[in-house]
This record gives sequence, C-alpha cells and structure tokens, in this order.
Amino acid sequence: MKSDMPRTPGPSFALALGMVAFIGPLAVHLFFPVIPAVKAAFGLSDALAQFTFSIAVFGMGAATLVYGTLADRLGRRPVLLSGLALFLVGTVASAAAANFPMLVLGRLVQAVGAGCGLTLVRTIARDAYGPERLVRAIAYLTMFYAIGPMVAPAVGGVLVDALGWRSVFGFAFVGGIVIAAAVYAVVYETRPAAPASQARGVLRGYGELFAQPRFTALVLQTGFSTATFLIVGSASATLMKELLARPATEFGLYFTLLPLGFISGTMISSRLGSRAPTEAMVLAGSLLCLAAVAVQAVLLTTLPPAPLMLFLPGALVTMSQGIALPYAQAGAMATIPRLAGTAAGIGVFVQQVAGALFAQLYGLIADGTPRPMIVATGASAVLGVAAGAVAWHAARRSAAAPNIS
Repeated sequence: MKSDMPRTPGPSFALALGMVAFIGPLAVHLFFPVIPAVKAAFGLSDALAQFTFSIAVFGMGAATLVYGTLADRLGRRPVLLSGLALFLVGTVASAAAANFPMLVLGRLVQAVGAGCGLTLVRTIARDAYGPERLVRAIAYLTMFYAIGPMVAPAVGGVLVDALGWRSVFGFAFVGGIVIAAAVYAVVYETRPAAPASQARGVLRGYGELFAQPRFTALVLQTGFSTATFLIVGSASATLMKELLARPATEFGLYFTLLPLGFISGTMISSRLGSRAPTEAMVLAGSLLCLAAVAVQAVLLTTLPPAPLMLFLPGALVTMSQGIALPYAQAGAMATIPRLAGTAAGIGVFVQQVAGALFAQLYGLIADGTPRPMIVATGASAVLGVAAGAVAWHAARRSAAAPNIS
C-alpha cells in the first residue's frame, strides 16, 4: 500500500494523534475511582475488584501485539478506525453490565479496542516524523497522553460521587465518539510502501526482535516502570477510600500529581531529544523510580499514612517514566526499522501485561494497609533497574565491538 503522507504533517494531523492518546486513559485511568464503587455494588473481594481493572490492562496489552503486526500488513488507518469502533462497543457493554462477569467482558472488549491507540500513535509518529525526530515526537505525544491521566481520575471521581459509577462509561463513550470522528476526518494512511517480498511471518519477526538483548531489555524496562505506576494508582484509590476514608472526588484531585510528574519527565526528554544516549536515559529513569519507591516505603512505615505520602512519591515514579519511556520506545522501534510496527506492538504488549500482572499481584495480597503496595512496587522497581542496566551494558558492548575486532 502506498502512503499518501505529505513530507511535513500539519497541525491538525498532530492534534488528531494527540487525541488518540486519550483512548488509553479513557479505558484505564478513568476507572481508578470506580474500583471501590464496583467492589461495593457487586459485593466483590479486593482481588476481584482489582480484576475489573487488571483485565483491561491485560486486554489492552494483548491487543497491541496484534495491532502492530496488522498495521505493518494492512495499513495504519483501517486498523486504527477498527480499534476505535471496538472501544465504543465495549464501553456500551460495560455501562449496561448487570453483574460482575458482564462487567469484566465489557471491560475486556473496551480495552482491546483501546489498544489500537497505544501502538498506532507511536507507529504513525515514526512514519510521519522520521527516526531523527522520533524521540521528540514521542515525548510531545506522551505529554498529550499525560493530560488524560491528569483529567480522567478527577472527572471519574466527580461522576462516581454525583451520578454513580455507570456514568463514567457514558463519559468514555462521548469521548470515544469525538476521537473517532477526528481520526476519520484527519488521519491518513502513513505506512511506507514496501515490496511484497519484504513481508515476513509474524513469529519470524518476533524472533528477529527478541534476538537483540538491547530490544528485550528496553521493552522489559517499560513494562516494569508501568507496573510500578499502576500499583501506585490502583492501590492509592483503595487506600484513600478504605484506609483514609476520603471521597472519590478527593482521590481524583490528588491523582493529578501523578500525570504532572509524568509531564515533567517528558519535558526533560523532549528538551534533550536525540542528544542524550538512549540507554543512559532509560537507566537514569529506572534509578529515579527505585529511589521514589524507597522514599515512599520509608514514609509509610515510619509515619501515620496521609494522602501526600501516596501521591508525592508517586509523582516521582511517573516523572521517571516520562524520562525513560520516550527513549525506550524509540530505541525499541529503531532496532529493525522494517518491523517498527511489530516492535511497537511488542513494546506496548510487554508494558501493559507486566503492569497488569503486578497490579493483580497487589490485588491478591492487598490487606487494607500500605504494606502490600510497598512490596509490589519494590519488586517492580528493582526489576526495572535491572532491565535498564542490561540495556546500558548491551549498548556499551555493541559500541566497543568494532574496536576489539
């Protein structure tokens, strides 16, 4: 398929891509204040209530793995529009759920649809802006994406308190309609033309990418850093409601500190751009995440719990994500340029599934105190540093190889 992409995308194109980035927050972050509400509405345990959140992250991650490959084969635009339609169907099903299994099914369909944005925004950005401007483009897009997590929990909290938890899905449906209309009107096909002989089997493409230790380490680092954030976000929602007896609206207001931290991190990334070594920035972000988790653990184990103990260290966690994530994503997609879409799909898959696994782990060990959150975030942060260190070491070894031969 030949691309009809102009050499320089216009402002409306960039704005539409930024709007697509809202799909993820509409499926994930908007649901944070709903977790305690559905727990009470359906009489669920902590683990089952957490599952209504985790299933969406699992579904989104699994879907991104498919979207990346489909986008490389069928084109970016039709796959993106199909995913947005699926998101709308799942949102309606979630709003109409009469019991726990129906809610889980609706959340899964909604998340599978939302997965299109996570993968294809990055892939389309790479097509449109080229590898030279990719880190900067991803950094600005992730800043746009951060607006969603900033607004969504606050809006969700107000809706839960004022109109009940089902109204949250009504808001998501309206937002999805607006985004789908913008994409249909503005986003054109960007996939570069490629000879049919370059087509590769899906498994072969995966094998080529995972054969590169640097690629594997970069995508794992994004997974562990996302896990740390999701644990903090979902645990804070429950602890604010049940331990600190605060309303959902207050949780949403405090939650804005987390995306503010993320925006601060992406501003650093966008300023530095390609001037900073990819692996060094990924490792720096990983170390900052571990330091934030350690500070939070000390505060929560030595002082009476308070909201700022949850959200100020959480803001440093998301700042570390904003620093490392654009570099890790750009580095992963640059590994094998003809497999950029597949690489983006794998990256988001690992990011979301690792996050969901750790978030559900927290749900299984949650006991109404901060201790399970400390344990879960500590494990994910340590693994993130390990992955960042492996990527850094692999890059140094690769750079030194020509001098040895």
